[in-house]
Amino acid sequence: MQKQLIECVPNISEGRDSKIIETVSQIVETVDGVKLLDVDPGKATNRTVITFVGEPEPVIEAAFRLIKKASELIDMSKHTGEHPRFGATDVCPLVPISGISLEETAKYAHKLGERVGKELGIPGYFYETAAKEEKRKNLANCRSGEYEGLAAKLSDSEWKPDFGPSEYSASVSRTGATAISARDFLIAYNVNLNTTSTRRANAIAFDIREAGRVKRAGNPITGKKIMDANGEPERVPGKLKAVKGIGWYIDEYGIAQISYNLTNITITSMHEAFDESCKSALERGIRVTGSEIIGLIPLQAMLDAADYYLIKQERSLGIAESEKIKIAVKSLGLDDLKPFHPSEKIIEYMLGNDDKKLIDLKLNDFADETAGESMAPGGGSISAYVGALGVSLATMVANLSAHKAGWDDKWEFFSEWAVKGQKYKEKLLFLVDEDTNAFNKIIDGFRMPKDSEAEKKARLQAIEDATKYATEIPFQVMETSFQSMEVMQAMLKDGLQNSLSDAGVGVLCARTAVIGAYFNVRINAKDIKDQEFSKDILAKAENIYQQTLKIEKETIALIDSKM
Repeated sequence: MQKQLIECVPNISEGRDSKIIETVSQIVETVDGVKLLDVDPGKATNRTVITFVGEPEPVIEAAFRLIKKASELIDMSKHTGEHPRFGATDVCPLVPISGISLEETAKYAHKLGERVGKELGIPGYFYETAAKEEKRKNLANCRSGEYEGLAAKLSDSEWKPDFGPSEYSASVSRTGATAISARDFLIAYNVNLNTTSTRRANAIAFDIREAGRVKRAGNPITGKKIMDANGEPERVPGKLKAVKGIGWYIDEYGIAQISYNLTNITITSMHEAFDESCKSALERGIRVTGSEIIGLIPLQAMLDAADYYLIKQERSLGIAESEKIKIAVKSLGLDDLKPFHPSEKIIEYMLGNDDKKLIDLKLNDFADETAGESMAPGGGSISAYVGALGVSLATMVANLSAHKAGWDDKWEFFSEWAVKGQKYKEKLLFLVDEDTNAFNKIIDGFRMPKDSEAEKKARLQAIEDATKYATEIPFQVMETSFQSMEVMQAMLKDGLQNSLSDAGVGVLCARTAVIGAYFNVRINAKDIKDQEFSKDILAKAENIYQQTLKIEKETIALIDSKM
């Protein structure tokens, strides 16, 4: 069963006092099982975005401790800053990451809010998916009036807090209120402008954001508001859905920015918001110089941005992930104001993996590990790695062909083959480590106790299951390496003929991977008690082996004929 993981992104109303920021953020790590991912302070906004992740119960415990500590150290009666706010911990959203639904996450938001209200005496509101009524779904509604209007808001029966006291006491005047939610992943994204005008930045924000701007008679800025039949101002909608935005001036950088919240990046992506901002800015005589991400971003959002710009440039999409990240950073100007470090900004990179992987080793260290006294990595892992190298060569030929002068009308054809090659490569790299893991499962089975009959039976079953798995993995290496040969064959036929030998070497690597993995399938299958399973996998392996030898022979004949 997949582990339940949620992310918590509290925004505290302090961005200048490093000691307070450090004390509040570090409290998160006092809870076992919670990982602090990012602390992103802003001086002009006087606000810090803190990001941490873990299983639901530890995360809401960490969130509670953070809200408590912030309420002790931050006095809202003395707070000033550019960003809308009404509390020491202004917002505290919970975001489902894996193994948990948005609706389940909302239950944890309610649990956290109730505890904050009862134990800390802090009033607050549930918004987004955690909202108890429709008008409270929108954070802007919950926070309207901000801190300065909080006393009046709490006394309004329409805005009685969802948790905590309704009275504006001396304690509440210090802590303010807190908004807690369960929501989808939100990207806080600022676009940089070559102007200092907040009014002009706002004008661009109104062009883009979903809410648009209020409709006015005559002058669009100073004209009289046009009201609808219910007495509410009519609005001119903006260009993009699922986007909130305002303009502001950032003294720290000496520029105006458009501050966006991209509330659903499957509806409006970061690169779409950036491009539309560029268009709107140019219409107003302003240039976008870059952008910045506040907090963290999912890897896929960066890869989508890279693909978007690669397509616009008619370049192959089948390049390495690290190269795509560089393209996204440069295309969006994410390094305009300060260096952008993917390892510190992309959530998957921040989560990382503490397990030691063979494919993370340097080439010489990988060779040393293989040459050592331990039995793993062995022939199966090496076969998978050779297969990965083979399809990487074919992918290189596809990318070179896509970029060849005079072949501009063929770039999509070669890009598709390069993307296929990358997928085969990633699968084979996974199998490098998985073959070693499969072998280790057999060793673990043999180490199981065998004192009682029940223990003996469990041990034998574990060894049988592990041996089957240790046969299936090299079979996957065979199958994937064989299938990857379609990329080499396509490049031999249609790719750069100057790279014919590269595609040929790719075929020979894939052939080696298939035969090497075939040896492993055969040697492991002989120890499997389930004869039907053993016969079936050996028959399929033999078929792939014979087809591979045929392709090898055809490839050598083809290359000999062209050289």
